[in-house]
Order: sequence, then structure tokens, then C-alpha cells
Amino acid sequence: MTHLESELKSLKKDTTEMWELVISQLEKAYHSLKTFDKDFSREVVANEKRVNSMELKIDRDCENIIALYSPVAIDLRFVLATLKINNNLERIGDIAESIAKYIISEKEPFDAELLKSTEFLEMYQGAHNIVRDVLLSFEREDTKLARSIFKKDEVLDDINGDVNDNIVAFISKYPTKMEQALNVHSIIRKLERVGDQSKNIAEEIIFYMEAKVLKHRK
Repeated sequence: MTHLESELKSLKKDTTEMWELVISQLEKAYHSLKTFDKDFSREVVANEKRVNSMELKIDRDCENIIALYSPVAIDLRFVLATLKINNNLERIGDIAESIAKYIISEKEPFDAELLKSTEFLEMYQGAHNIVRDVLLSFEREDTKLARSIFKKDEVLDDINGDVNDNIVAFISKYPTKMEQALNVHSIIRKLERVGDQSKNIAEEIIFYMEAKVLKHRK
């Protein structure tokens, strides 16, 4: 194994480790929301520093690989894609922290009817599954799986598209629960962005494996 191959292998390992941490952050926030155990949300907030630290390390490693080894072809595309994937993962980590902060601020458990009428739990599980699936496509270098992310993101877009009407209907029925309803609205918006970030990652995987740029596809 050459020095470059060793560095690329290490870069992929570190990126996968950060990915797993971000997924764990989403899972802990979800568990905190369902059980109303705020300790899980506090753990998410505390772990955000670790996510940021890993992002900085991966950025530096990408820059060093380019400067020291001048990779070409698929190796160069992998490093460039990883730079962007790293940024997308950090943003998903930020979203998990933001959701955790909403949960910490809540005075009482989330209303079951509110969660059902907004398809909130389906939205959360869908966002989590997309992040997990796009990780699998990265680990396996599976562009077919990466392409499946685009359709899955559309499901999140559909739920997000209905959220305004569902929230308004709930507030009309339960005006005293307006603050919590608006918080759920904000969290659903953030989960929709998790789907967008995952779609961006899928595009980068296809770029480095197939040398195809999908960012401006119709």
C-alpha cells in the first residue's frame, strides 16, 4: 500500500466515524423527544464540540493530502467529495444540536395528537434512515444506493409541504399549545434540511465514483 492509499483509507475511516457520531446525535435527540428524557438532549449538545473537532481534522487531512500527494482522477475526486461531505455532515450535526435545544426548552412532553397530525415521527425516522443509507452507499461505494436517496428525500419534502396546514389546524383546535406546535413546525423544517444535506452527499458520492456532476440536474 502506498502512502497515498494509506492516507485515503484513513480519511475514509475518519469520515465514517464522524458520520456514525452524527447519526448517534440524531438518534439521541429522537429518543429524548419520545421519552422526554432531557439528559439525552443535553448529551447531544455536549457532543457537538466533538463533531466540530472532527470536521476540522478531516478538512485539514483533505488539504494535506492534496498538498503532499497531488492525487489525480478518482483519488482526487474522492478527496474533493470528502471535503464537501464533511461540511454536510457538520451541518446535520448542527441540526441535531438545534433539535436537542428545542427539546430541552419544552416544559411538557410533546402532544401525541400533534406528532400524529404532522407525521412528525415518520419525518424523523425518514430523515434518520436517509443519513444511514447514504453512509452505506459511501462505505460500499454504491452509486445505485446513492441515487435512491433522491426519491427518499422527496418523501420528506412532501411531509414538510403539508406541515403548515397541519400546524394551523392543530393550533386552531388547541390554542394553548401554540408554542409547542410552532416548535414542532421548526423541527420538521430542520429535518427536511437533513434530507437536503443527505441528497448533497449522495451527489458527491456519484461524482467521485462516476465523475458525473449532478448538482444542477433538472
